[in-house]
Amino acid sequence: MKSEPGEAILYIAFTGMYKRNSGKIRAISYLLVLLGSVLLTLSPTTARAAAPDVVVLTVEGPIVPVVANYVDRGIGQAEARGVPCIIQLSTEGGLLTTTDEIVDRIMEAKTPVVVYIKRWAASAGAFITLAAHVAAIAPGARLGASTPVALGEQLPEEMQAKVTEDAAARIRGIAKARGRDDVRAEAAVREAASYDYQQALTPDPETGLRLVEIGADSLEDLLQKLDGMSVTLHSGREVTLHTKDALKSPVGMTWIERFLHILSNPNIAYILLSIGMLGIMVEFFNPGSIFPGVVGGICLLLAFYSMGVLRANWAGLALIILAFVMFAVDVFITSHGMLTAGGITSMIIGSLVLFSGSNFVIDWWLIALVVAIVAGFFIFAIGAIVRSQRRPEITGREGMVGKVAVARTRLNPRGTVHVHGELWSAILDQGSAEPGEELIVTKVEGLRLRVSKR
Repeated sequence: MKSEPGEAILYIAFTGMYKRNSGKIRAISYLLVLLGSVLLTLSPTTARAAAPDVVVLTVEGPIVPVVANYVDRGIGQAEARGVPCIIQLSTEGGLLTTTDEIVDRIMEAKTPVVVYIKRWAASAGAFITLAAHVAAIAPGARLGASTPVALGEQLPEEMQAKVTEDAAARIRGIAKARGRDDVRAEAAVREAASYDYQQALTPDPETGLRLVEIGADSLEDLLQKLDGMSVTLHSGREVTLHTKDALKSPVGMTWIERFLHILSNPNIAYILLSIGMLGIMVEFFNPGSIFPGVVGGICLLLAFYSMGVLRANWAGLALIILAFVMFAVDVFITSHGMLTAGGITSMIIGSLVLFSGSNFVIDWWLIALVVAIVAGFFIFAIGAIVRSQRRPEITGREGMVGKVAVARTRLNPRGTVHVHGELWSAILDQGSAEPGEELIVTKVEGLRLRVSKR
């Protein structure tokens, strides 16, 4: 095969260059091979050294809609990362509808969910705990007291029976689905039974079933005890937990979730309602003050949000508003204290029944404190405002007493002063005053003023 002269020249040049630099080329080749080997060796080691992690949520306080959103978001993050989710729980209860949402989310989770009772899992908390793939409890914590009736509420017997039966069936089904003691779980609803650390961990003598599987002193202790446990997810897939020395990835509430959760407290809602009503009343009695009206309006709107979330009894709200109306009317008319007494009574009753339609209650000491402050405020503060507005304004010559007069001529002791745009003859009580000096009117004597130095 013949080659062109140009090709022959290129071949000769390339061959010569390769021979001259062959040592360098081989050295670079060896270096690249060595570097690749090191990277291939280190990559598996790095992957093996990476520790597993768990998503950790913290739920404290009432179970309200914002908590359901938070739990859903946290479990979603755990599912996306393919890691377990631990919920540290401490609650006195909450809304049944919200509890059902959380229970369904846990039951259908695509990753293991562990509920760790830190202090108390009452009412809604018991349902959530029993729904978990693994339930754990800390020393001193307790579980149970899940009767679905608001404190102090007297339901008709037929309605009481329906609500109790429904809740008992729900908690019994959850416990059976998770292989836990459904008899004691049902007793928590029917008999308001509550179980301490030891009772929750003790197996039933007949069935051998427990309410919770693990007792742990801390979150670190829980992670060690979870390691190696197997759970079955809703899909039927069995998952083995590898949590020993796992890295904890806390997922907290956002600032808006924390704010809404704080508002979802019956005591906070009650305080906001009281401040809101007081602010509106102050603005009503003293128009133009602006600040009390603005603060009162904001507090009132926040209170309405809280009461809507907590399913407040609107009859209780109406009684509290009626109490404020009675206090206000008593300022204008003489009722010999009857309206004030009626207002106090109405406010106390309204406060007690305000959240009777939910599983929440206002602290009795807070009710007493707020009623005393509101009644005292109307008796003294609002009364003083109205009395000052009713006081007739002094005009004419009598209204000049106490006014500032400016000397137009030298007073020694007689002279001329300027008051309210008019020139008056004046007598200085003692000493002398120079033109331009400010004096105080002490008395009006016909067409002459008595003045003194400031």
